[in-house]
Amino acid sequence: MSMETGTGKLTVNARTHTGKGAARRLRASGVVPGVVYGATVDGTLQPLPVVVNVKALHAALDPVRKQNTVIELTVEGAGDGGARKLSALLKEYQLDILRREVTHVDLLAIDPNKEVVADVPLEFVGKHAGLIDGGLLHIVLRSVQVRCKPAAIPVKLPVDISPLGIGDVLHVSDIPLPAEVSFVTGAAQAVITCNAPEKDAPAAAAEAAPAEGAAAAPAAGKDAKAAAPAAKGAAPAKGAAPAAPAKKK
Repeated sequence: MSMETGTGKLTVNARTHTGKGAARRLRASGVVPGVVYGATVDGTLQPLPVVVNVKALHAALDPVRKQNTVIELTVEGAGDGGARKLSALLKEYQLDILRREVTHVDLLAIDPNKEVVADVPLEFVGKHAGLIDGGLLHIVLRSVQVRCKPAAIPVKLPVDISPLGIGDVLHVSDIPLPAEVSFVTGAAQAVITCNAPEKDAPAAAAEAAPAEGAAAAPAAGKDAKAAAPAAKGAAPAKGAAPAAPAKKK
């Protein structure tokens, strides 16, 4: 791989047998089925089935550019039996859910001199201004789609979040781009927001409601004395009959 240009080299073989049985046999032998899209076969644009060595594919990918590495692809046994040279990008791959092993690979044939659409990860940098007031960040997008020539695909796009105060939103249009790159993702799409901290609901309810078993507040003014119960041991009200004495045994 050329680390200076971010390109890699990969050789694959044309695949003549398709179907689940053939795919299982390939995986058992240490390779996986794949398809090269965008290639011209017999004068027409159609998918080209291939056999891919996953370890060789991994070695061909730039560790920084990863899936956006431009691969110099050699397809052995294609067409008249000779080798075909293509430029390609890794379109996607499928994983076995349990084993976490690659089971299928899709490659996309490209023209290095023509624009392509690529996913570019976002890198959030800085400390947001709303942090001092307890503002909480909500990330809406972690990557965006851009259009440019393959060699110009950015490794990542930095997003400065330092101006974000509570209630603020950064949109795709706020992300700076190199001159030769344009957005495919909508410019009005939200990327990250700064939200006000949520008040603890149980604590707020406890503050608003009286404690369980607490007496109601006495009425104000003249009615307060009437509402309050007589204190233990207090003298009877004026004019009230005295309590009857207890009988002696």
